[in-house]
Amino acid sequence: MKRLVPLLALIALCGAGFSCAQAETPVYGYKVLHTYPHDTGAYTEGFFYLNGFFYEGTGTVGQSTVRKVDMKTGEVLQRAILPPPDYGEGIVAWKDKLLELTWQSHHGYIYDLKTFKQLGTFDYPGEGWALTEDGHHILMSDGTPAIRVIDPDTLKQIGQINVTDDGTPVTNLNEIEWVKGQIYANVWLTNRIARIDPKTGHVVGWIDLTGLAPKPEDTPDPQNDVLNGIAYDAKRDRLFVTGKRWPMIYEIELTAPQVSK
Repeated sequence: MKRLVPLLALIALCGAGFSCAQAETPVYGYKVLHTYPHDTGAYTEGFFYLNGFFYEGTGTVGQSTVRKVDMKTGEVLQRAILPPPDYGEGIVAWKDKLLELTWQSHHGYIYDLKTFKQLGTFDYPGEGWALTEDGHHILMSDGTPAIRVIDPDTLKQIGQINVTDDGTPVTNLNEIEWVKGQIYANVWLTNRIARIDPKTGHVVGWIDLTGLAPKPEDTPDPQNDVLNGIAYDAKRDRLFVTGKRWPMIYEIELTAPQVSK
């Protein structure tokens, strides 16, 4: 009965002509500012920017790598190869180390950020999809609506952010990036990036990147060569996106939102 009185009051207000419609999530467009070359053999799973270079983690068994890439030329400057049966996934830099997830092997790898020498491993339950960091914690997606909060010292889960849009859980959260206090997350097999409030898990905006993907004939597997890869240069406020085996990395600027589902 405690819920009945507020509900009846709300019904009365709506009947009196007050607007009771829920605010819809704004959808942002984009403008391409610059393009950079991208290896069409790179099945992008992890992606970040650091000190003038792109770092990329690529997937598929037998082709999984961690790479340091020259922005202007696309040349791979350093590479660590992940041998079968592991399938490489998300990557993140934390201090002087680089961490890499695997998809279904339930373990990840720790590398020296400078040399790419493998330093160790760490374990986790379930699948590994993507990593980012907020300056205090490491954040991890696993394809579910839950983003795990990881202690960077122990690499153990200490919390969880449950992601919803208008009350509905958002599944297939893939590559993630920390951008100006929000979590940006690719939603796998869509052209959209969710902008997530880390305090509530609510999607506070969508970025619609329809039209950015290459033509189907320009990628070897159009159904799977989808949008996946977000990097952010905090010093210069630059946002980069790409996709699996896409020929380009795009620096984009968001355009004014439209209110839409």
